Amino acid sequence: MGKIIGIDLGTTNSCVSVLEGGKPKVIENSEGGRTTPSIVAYTDDGEILVGQSAKRQAVTNPTDTLYAVKRLIGRRFEDDVVQKDIKMVPYKIVKADNGDAWVEVKGDKKAAPQISAEVLKKMKKTAEDYLGEDVTEAVITVPAYFNDSQRQATKDAGKIAGLDVKRIINEPTAAALAYGMDKTPGDSVIAVYDLGGGTFDISIIEIADVDGEHQFEVLSTNG
Repeated sequence: MGKIIGIDLGTTNSCVSVLEGGKPKVIENSEGGRTTPSIVAYTDDGEILVGQSAKRQAVTNPTDTLYAVKRLIGRRFEDDVVQKDIKMVPYKIVKADNGDAWVEVKGDKKAAPQISAEVLKKMKKTAEDYLGEDVTEAVITVPAYFNDSQRQATKDAGKIAGLDVKRIINEPTAAALAYGMDKTPGDSVIAVYDLGGGTFDISIIEIADVDGEHQFEVLSTNG
């Protein structure tokens, strides 16, 4: 059985990790960075650039360089967030036949999960280069406020990238797990701050000890 990787698919940056000796190891990408810009660019010669290479040419190719696509994933075109973004980004956000918010690059309409999948492919390749083996399974974190549509769209992006997404985990829950909160005896209520590139959130999490197993529940989130 191959390794299951953990991916933080962020609005601004993404990263990938794997468990080594029971501890998470954040893997460096081909440029030597532990985080990769969540940017995808389509060039005139048909090449798809992801990460730093896409970021470097953004100034000269603004309409076909896509960033912060996570803000569109699983959202309808009429959504207030989408309408606000239309006025702020240089690339074209369009309405799909089903009413979802898509993007248009080189005259071609693409769904948000298709764009996010390119970032996930980069994360997958980064992990495979490090491990020296194929990676087909992943756990992906999402904001606690993501609805079912946004979570499913994230899973769809993983599938397009060639990943079987075993679980979608709330980002604050993942943070609590990373700090060993599941090892603390008894019940507790904690606050997790997420100072991200796209949003600044706070989540209140209840950790309950049920028959020796810890259950995490996000009681409230705002930002």
